[in-house]
Amino acid sequence: MRKIEIYDTTLRDGTQAENFNLSVEDKLRIAQRLDDLGIDYIEGGWPGSNPKDQHFFSEIRNYSLKHARIAAFGSTHMAKHQAHEDPNLKALVDSAAPVITIFGKSWDVHVRDALRISLERNLELIQDSLLFLKQHCETLFYDAEHFFDGYKADSDYAIETLKRAIAGGARCLVLCDTNGGTMPGEIMGIIAEVQKAIGEDVPLGVHCHNDSEVAVANSILAVEAGASQVQGTMNGFGERCGNANLCSIIPALTLKLGMESEAGRNLDRLTATARFVFEIANLQPNKYQPYVGASAFAHKGGIHVSAVQRNPETYEHIRPELVGNIQRILVSDLSGKSNIIAKARQFGLDLDTEDPVVLDIVSSLKELESQGFQFEGAEASFELLMRKAMGTGRKYFDLMGFRVIDQKTREDEPPQAEATVMVRVGGQVEHTAAVGNGPVNALDNAIRKALEKFYPQLKEMSLLDYKVRVLPVSPGTGAKVRVLIESSDSHDKWGTVGVSTDIIEASWQALVDGICYKLLKSEEKSAD
Repeated sequence: MRKIEIYDTTLRDGTQAENFNLSVEDKLRIAQRLDDLGIDYIEGGWPGSNPKDQHFFSEIRNYSLKHARIAAFGSTHMAKHQAHEDPNLKALVDSAAPVITIFGKSWDVHVRDALRISLERNLELIQDSLLFLKQHCETLFYDAEHFFDGYKADSDYAIETLKRAIAGGARCLVLCDTNGGTMPGEIMGIIAEVQKAIGEDVPLGVHCHNDSEVAVANSILAVEAGASQVQGTMNGFGERCGNANLCSIIPALTLKLGMESEAGRNLDRLTATARFVFEIANLQPNKYQPYVGASAFAHKGGIHVSAVQRNPETYEHIRPELVGNIQRILVSDLSGKSNIIAKARQFGLDLDTEDPVVLDIVSSLKELESQGFQFEGAEASFELLMRKAMGTGRKYFDLMGFRVIDQKTREDEPPQAEATVMVRVGGQVEHTAAVGNGPVNALDNAIRKALEKFYPQLKEMSLLDYKVRVLPVSPGTGAKVRVLIESSDSHDKWGTVGVSTDIIEASWQALVDGICYKLLKSEEKSAD
């Protein structure tokens, strides 16, 4: 079984992605999670480029990582300097990182147009930089920037840059598809030619960008062609269209190709790590992402659901538990009885395929979705719907009426929102009013104020997210809207939905479902 090194550059190359920003504290937290996953090398940043990266390298020394080794990144020295006097190389040494990775130019176009030096001088920069750094680190890697473009333009010169890197003492030569334009059919042939030219015993790595949507494929093919190191980022973050996505590469190498890596031994931590990086970066996870996305093993069509209930292999290329993910059964207007039964089991409800209630639920579901309801992000509302059909739902209060006033008195001041609610709980009427930041917040405050004296557990509940979608049913301001609300307490999160031509009414429906779901779960916990 071949051993593959996994080199993560999320903290450096990943942060070049638009809207992906990390503080030093963020980078330290992510580094620890990557170490826990079993990543072999964690590229912390470019210490010669900014103070934040310098701070990271000084701070990471205070942490005892279990497996990963920290790498500092930089470039070959400037043409006007000697290697020993170059400030960027000195910054790499001062980082005290055990691993140093530098990049150099492989493409003659870049040498002439970007560096504006001779081809021979570029070769000197590569060899001299590596010779200097080799004295000051434990492990030295060389990233051959734009290698595949350079090879296609002038293969002899591109190979010569690699030979100079070997002479400089690089332990591994990493071939970079920096523009992300190389096609999968080219990768294996070029790597085979490279290996023949420099020797079979020289370790190769690969670093792909995703501008042609083939970074993962190219990385896997490179490994099949003989590369022993793969560079990439968590969730594929990176400049422009991103880098090769390690969340797809690691399970593919492990489960599909039978290759060995430390991260491959910890695959069940992959999904949690991927979503942790999204959370730290304050970005919404990509639910459609292979392997680790929330929809990666989600089933919606009734035929699919029926099949995976009998044998998951019918519509799942791997078992989701292998990568720390879960199978999900969605509910929609495509649903059949199999979906409903599967969902009932997920909720801990006892339903049989022959139970006529199942048909009632399917019918209600399709009718509601034809009106614009969507339950895929509002499973709490769907559970309440099921319980109502089964006759096990409970009505916690009756609405006697509500009124919302949104009043603006001056042009330069925000509107003032006030809501009044009247409800009946167990024969007792409660009439309250509350203000809020907008009409929905005021309504939320008012209903909670009315109910908390009867149900104090509602004080634990908070609203996390509120989304409004205009539905293409009728044009203009008379269109229906769908409101999705995400709520939480200290134990759980749940989603609810409402639909109406009136945004306040739609919001009320979703708010009430959220409250009822909280009360239902509180009752169940008390019963336990």
